[in-house]
Amino acid sequence: MDSFKIKKGLGRGLSSLIGDTKTKSNINKLSISDLVRNKYQPRKTFDEENLQELSNSIKERGIIQPIIVRQSKISDKKFEIIAGERRWLAAQNAGLNEVPVVITEADDLKSLEFAIVENVQRHDLNAIEEAQGYQRLINEFSYDQDKVAKFIGKSRSHIANCLRLLNLPIEVISLVERNKLSQGHAKILVGLENAFYLSKKIIEKNLSVRQAENLVKIFKNKKIPKKLIKDSNLNDLETSLSNQIGINVRIKNKRNNTGLISFEYKDLDQLNKLIDTIKSNY
Repeated sequence: MDSFKIKKGLGRGLSSLIGDTKTKSNINKLSISDLVRNKYQPRKTFDEENLQELSNSIKERGIIQPIIVRQSKISDKKFEIIAGERRWLAAQNAGLNEVPVVITEADDLKSLEFAIVENVQRHDLNAIEEAQGYQRLINEFSYDQDKVAKFIGKSRSHIANCLRLLNLPIEVISLVERNKLSQGHAKILVGLENAFYLSKKIIEKNLSVRQAENLVKIFKNKKIPKKLIKDSNLNDLETSLSNQIGINVRIKNKRNNTGLISFEYKDLDQLNKLIDTIKSNY
């Protein structure tokens, strides 16, 4: 696929992708049972209410836009859905036996491109599903972020921000997948160790994205004291000196081996004893 076709892929819609493949026929009709799911379908969840609304519409008007399919690799008698799985599910709910289809020749890459384009155009994917679709193009078909951006018709920064969401903890990813957390909220949690805790606070308090950003800033600005782990040799030396001269000794050694030795005396007698010890030895 050359850069011209990649750049115009999403803007021209599915028709541009169909035009790049060979169709065996125009609109045909196939039994619902002859169709199988697309293994490259990026969409994992289907809203039950919206699906029922589509089923009601299909009962009244039928399927206006045909389902795009290709020959299944598993069985010669089956056809794999490339675009239109939601229509196929709704048609089953509506009690249809047959659905209109366009049979086309498409390899695995083209099948994934079809599925991503259709869902992105219809805004049917949640942010995680969209990111996973882009990641498959990169992992399985050697796309880079620039090529994905040109093909989808979105900015490279949009693609990069989508992909970054896949680095979130699995618990936060689940919240995005279930539409409990928006992409805008999830984006500001990337890279935070307490991302899941903050995501629960955002949902609990019903915070806007701006309010969530302020919450994250508060946590980032909190100074958490670092526990200093002292070298065991220094601890032994402090104990040895303390036992020898009878007062507490503290040694702070820096990375460049400069530092400070402090002596803690409780009265003048201890101070005089310390001074006498130093004088007698140096």
